[in-house]
Amino acid sequence: MLQIDGLTWIVTIGLILGLLALDLILAAVRPHKVGFGEAVAWSVGYILVAVAFGVWLTLAHGGDFGQQYFAGYIVEKSLSVDNLFVFVIIMTTFAVPEEHQHKVLTFGIVVALIMRAIFIALGATLLSLFSFMFLLFGLLLIYTGVQLFRHRDEDPDVENNVVVRTARRLLPLSTEYDGGKLFTRVGGKRVGTPLVVVLLAIGGIDLLFALDSIPAVFGVTDEPYLVFAANAFALLGLRALYFLVKGLLDRLVYLSAGLAVILGFIGVKLILHWAHVDINENVPEISTPVSLAVIIGILVVVTVASLLKTRNDPSAKAHPGSLRASRPPSEED
Repeated sequence: MLQIDGLTWIVTIGLILGLLALDLILAAVRPHKVGFGEAVAWSVGYILVAVAFGVWLTLAHGGDFGQQYFAGYIVEKSLSVDNLFVFVIIMTTFAVPEEHQHKVLTFGIVVALIMRAIFIALGATLLSLFSFMFLLFGLLLIYTGVQLFRHRDEDPDVENNVVVRTARRLLPLSTEYDGGKLFTRVGGKRVGTPLVVVLLAIGGIDLLFALDSIPAVFGVTDEPYLVFAANAFALLGLRALYFLVKGLLDRLVYLSAGLAVILGFIGVKLILHWAHVDINENVPEISTPVSLAVIIGILVVVTVASLLKTRNDPSAKAHPGSLRASRPPSEED
C-alpha cells in the first residue's frame, strides 16, 4: 500500500488548485484568442509538471508506484483527447467566440476535477469494501469499449443532451452572446446567454467521461492518491492541448477505435484481478509494465495509422465516437 500523509495530500491539492487559479485569472483578466506559441508553451509546461511529479513519486515511493502513476496518466491523457473532440463539437455547435473559449475550457476542467474527485472517493470506498467491484468495473469498461467501437464513426448529439434540453426548457435564454457574461437583459428581463447552455453541456459531458475514466484508471492502480494525481495532471493540460491540437483532431481517424480497445483491455485486466483474488490465485494477472507497454503501443499504432490514412485519403474525418447511436433527424429538424 502507498503511504501518503496528510501534508502530502495538502501540498498536492494546493499545487493543482494553484495551477487552476492561474488559469482562471488569465481567462478572466485577459480574454483573448490563444495562439499556437502560447498553447505549445502551456502544454509543455503542464507535461513537465506531470513528469516531475512522477519522478518525485518514483524517488520517494519506489518504481512500482511510479509506473502505476505514469500508466494512469497516459490512460487519462489519451481519454482526455476524446474530451477535446467533444469540446470542439460543443464550441462549434454553439458558436462560442474564440476569446471566450479559454474561460469555457477552464470551467470544464474545474467541473471535471470535481466530478472525478467524487467518483474517486466512491470508487476507492467500494473497492476497499467489495472486491467484486473489480468485476463490475471490468464489465462496465468492456461494455463501454464495445459501444464506443460500434459507434466509432459518430459524433455525440450535443443538442439532444438531457442537460441541454432541460436547460432550454426551464431557463429563459437569449440567442446572442453578451461578451463573456452568463446573464444579460433582454427587454428588461434577466435571461441567460448561450454561454450558460455551453457550460451546462460541458458539465454534462464531464459527468459521462468521469463514469468511464475513473474505472479505467482504477484498472492500472487502485491507489486513490495515484488515481487522483493522474486525473488531475492529465486534465490540467487539457485547455492548452485544446488550442494546440484542435486543428489536428480531424486527422486522428482511428483514435476512437484505439480508445475502445484500451478500455476493453483494462476491463479484462480488472476481471482477471478479481478472479485472481476471489476465485483462484493461479488465475494470471496483467502487470503494470505490461499494461503500460500495451497502452502506449496501441496509441502509437493508432496515431501512425491515422496519419497514414488521412495522408492517403484527405477526405477522411475523425469522430469522437458515441456510446449510443445518433438520434435520426426528425421531419421537424
